[in-house]
Amino acid sequence: MSYVLTTLTKKREVDSVIRDTIDKVLVLRFGRASDAECMQLDDILAKSAREVSKFATVALVDIDSEDVQVYVKYFDITLTPSSVFFFNAHHMKMDCGTADHTKWIGAFRRKQDFIDVVEANYRGAMKGKLIVNCPLPPERIPRYQLLYKDM
Repeated sequence: MSYVLTTLTKKREVDSVIRDTIDKVLVLRFGRASDAECMQLDDILAKSAREVSKFATVALVDIDSEDVQVYVKYFDITLTPSSVFFFNAHHMKMDCGTADHTKWIGAFRRKQDFIDVVEANYRGAMKGKLIVNCPLPPERIPRYQLLYKDM
């Protein structure tokens, strides 16, 4: 399903989509198109893309591409899929009751969950916020045990 969405493989492409997406939430899904959970998420993203198109843009970032490793390291993408949100080139954070507010780890359970999260980011961004609260109930937020390396 990822053929419907733009796949970015170069740092230059990621830089320009972050810089050029204005007055919309930018959702970057970091992962591998061949990974089962990424495929599940990509299906939800592709099915939602038209519905959120007025206030969001969705792109996929191939974490195996050598050229995007600077972003993989910067956002500490160790678990995939991981979705990172931006608004007017500012990194949007979301408090989901987990240790990591910088990204959404895992797939969304259903299309409406993704739409709700993007909408929460958009509404928060329009109020000038850089961190928003997750609109989903705790049972629909994926839980991962985060292991911090080199601490």
